[in-house]
Amino acid sequence: MKNVLVVGGAGYTGGTLVDRLTEAGHNVRVYDNLLYEIEYRKPVDFVLGDIRDEERLRPQLAWADVVVWLAAIVGDGACAANPDLAVEINQTRVGWLTDNYDGRIIFMSTCSVYGANDDLLDEGAPVNPLSVYAVTKLAAESHVLESGGLVFRLGTLFGVSDTYARLRMDLVVNLLTSRAFFERRISIFGGDQYRPLLHVKDVAIAITANVESGHAGAFNLHAVNIRIRELAEQLRRPFPDLQIDFTDMTFQDNRNYRVSSKKAEGAFGFAPRYSVDDGIDEVRELLEQGRIKDVGSPRYSNSDFIRSLYPRES
Repeated sequence: MKNVLVVGGAGYTGGTLVDRLTEAGHNVRVYDNLLYEIEYRKPVDFVLGDIRDEERLRPQLAWADVVVWLAAIVGDGACAANPDLAVEINQTRVGWLTDNYDGRIIFMSTCSVYGANDDLLDEGAPVNPLSVYAVTKLAAESHVLESGGLVFRLGTLFGVSDTYARLRMDLVVNLLTSRAFFERRISIFGGDQYRPLLHVKDVAIAITANVESGHAGAFNLHAVNIRIRELAEQLRRPFPDLQIDFTDMTFQDNRNYRVSSKKAEGAFGFAPRYSVDDGIDEVRELLEQGRIKDVGSPRYSNSDFIRSLYPRES
């Protein structure tokens, strides 16, 4: 049993992670500024705080045997909305963490650090970040790896996290499912681009499995590499009357990449439990039951929400 501090634990990934860690018998404390939320109701220790508030964060680090660092401005669009904030949150604060904490760190990065590449990419593949988001995550990785920490490079997430956490509707599986449900029609531009996908609950399982492990270094985590057009066709299963409009692209989508997670499979038996169909069905069921009042609210999109906080000057 460990004292586990989940920084950013009130978010999309944090919701399911806190449940998994608690079920595994760990003492869990969440540190979060509730950027997207107005309350935190899980029955675990909670500290309301910003990761830039060093004096508030220090005693939490002193308590922790393990820090799981989820806090970030996540996504290309959200980071592009305020690049300076993205650098501060995603990169600079992680450097501060590694300078001020000598316990175990588990850090979430992204497969976007590989950029555009037609090869099947393992952790030794060249990196080529093409966005502020990917650049800041790669820079943060270097701090964590130099300190002996564990880095997970995640595929694009999907699915429902837990009972309380905000559902992200800016993720390709969740977004296309929503459009298919409401409009019975989706538009796909190009479609030959590959994405590595991963259910949010499988992230939590992998983190929990490594709280007490000795694994360090960078590991890819994904469940499936899929072309966007294949994902669109997969939506015909729950929506047989779905109309899919394919439009040719005149340029190569820079976010085209496939990854291998064999390193994680060999090191700690990583084996995703949740499929794309599982994620589609979870989102569809929420929408069918009317459990989301306004699916178009900026709250469900990182980029829309950050832009609402930091509107560009005209």
